[in-house]
Amino acid sequence: HTLSSFAILPRTSIPHPTFHPIPSPPTAVLTHSNCIAVPWAIVNLGQKKVFAHVTKNDTHISYLPLSHVLERTAESLFIYCGASIGYYQGDTLKLLDDVAELKPTVFVSVPRLFNRIYDKVFAGVKAKGGIASLLFHTAYNQKKEGLKNGHVSHFLWDRAVFGQIRQRLGGRVRFIISGSAPISPEVLDFLRICFSAEVYEGYGQTENFCGSCLLHPCLIAHLSNKTPPSTPSLQTVRGDTTSGVVGAPFPCTEIKLVDVPDMDYTSKDEPHPRGEICVRGNSVLREFYKNPEKTAEAIDAEGWLHTGDIGMWDAKGRLAIIDRLKNIFKLAQGEYIAPEKIEGIYQKHELVSMAFVHGDSLQSTIVAVIHPDKDALQKWAAKQPELADKSFSELVRDPTVRKHVLGTITSFGKVNDLKGFENIKAVYLTEEEFSIENDMLTPTFKLKRDIAKKHFKKQIDEMYAEINSHSSGN
Repeated sequence: HTLSSFAILPRTSIPHPTFHPIPSPPTAVLTHSNCIAVPWAIVNLGQKKVFAHVTKNDTHISYLPLSHVLERTAESLFIYCGASIGYYQGDTLKLLDDVAELKPTVFVSVPRLFNRIYDKVFAGVKAKGGIASLLFHTAYNQKKEGLKNGHVSHFLWDRAVFGQIRQRLGGRVRFIISGSAPISPEVLDFLRICFSAEVYEGYGQTENFCGSCLLHPCLIAHLSNKTPPSTPSLQTVRGDTTSGVVGAPFPCTEIKLVDVPDMDYTSKDEPHPRGEICVRGNSVLREFYKNPEKTAEAIDAEGWLHTGDIGMWDAKGRLAIIDRLKNIFKLAQGEYIAPEKIEGIYQKHELVSMAFVHGDSLQSTIVAVIHPDKDALQKWAAKQPELADKSFSELVRDPTVRKHVLGTITSFGKVNDLKGFENIKAVYLTEEEFSIENDMLTPTFKLKRDIAKKHFKKQIDEMYAEINSHSSGN
């Protein structure tokens, strides 16, 4: 490139597929300015010591697809800072072997992997039992209490209890970034406690190159009494390790909440303003490729990108994602269902590896297709005399197992504040894992709902037939 060619890079675009669960996803046109906005913001914050300062001594392991905008952003950041990037060997089953070899200082991933680590650690602790379990929970609870004061390390427990767990990510990780999907507060706390690392939860989309919000102890929007809640100022409040919020806007980003009357969300809600999250700034895409209708639908006349997510400003000006506008459906009786919220809760249970919640306006209840966690299910089955000798394939087809899973996750949903109509009334267990290979997950690991609905249509119809049969008394 010549100097003059670099001068026009903001107008040179990168086509980037956006992975929505629809048959023909639109392609986001991202300019060079979009691509560097967030890395620049992170570097700027790091230099001011309000975010982790990435240096040439850092090492990042790249395993997410490069079609994943989170990985694109991460690599841009590490290249800019002169840091090292190691690439995994292409087999996710051997990812932890690659991590142990590379010993990264930064770990960027998605909730799906962190949830698996969480499940495996707690399953291992439960299996050991006795003094080992007591010691782990004592250490865990003490460190969790320390999070309230912003402390992620402990002079004794980090060596005596959590050292082996820390080695699972190579033993050198100093900060962790989670993105692409919501992560539960329990798992965020787990990462801070067990890896003694700063944990950042980011919020963004392909359409704004990950450039919406970031949660960090030192990067929190703080609202004064004179500041309108829809336009938070960017200030720093040290020592905040709160989970359940995605934090403050990036310096390259503006965020506002727009009223959604149909869902009873308004920016004037008390005590916390709520509404659809709209983003504006240097990271927002130029357009959707050859799709002016989609562009006009997503970006309004003032340049605000409408995300389809429902957010809420808390008392400290941090943004929390509380609902989803696009993947909402209404039941026959008029109740709105947010399936991603319900799936997220169910997937926190050790028996559930993946969940697909389905319903529509012709039905008064919802159902689910669940891929169980193989280890957890077989461990439970081993304690049941009539099931002990059955394979995983046989277990998922067994009516007793299905009844147990339905009852267990329904109770779990109630404990996690799901309303009656939000809990499933029937479940189908599948041996088949949702994956990119079988086209049920996008390259960003999001469920393709239309594909899943078609794939499991027979089972969904059978579940509703069973429900309707019981309700009619037949």
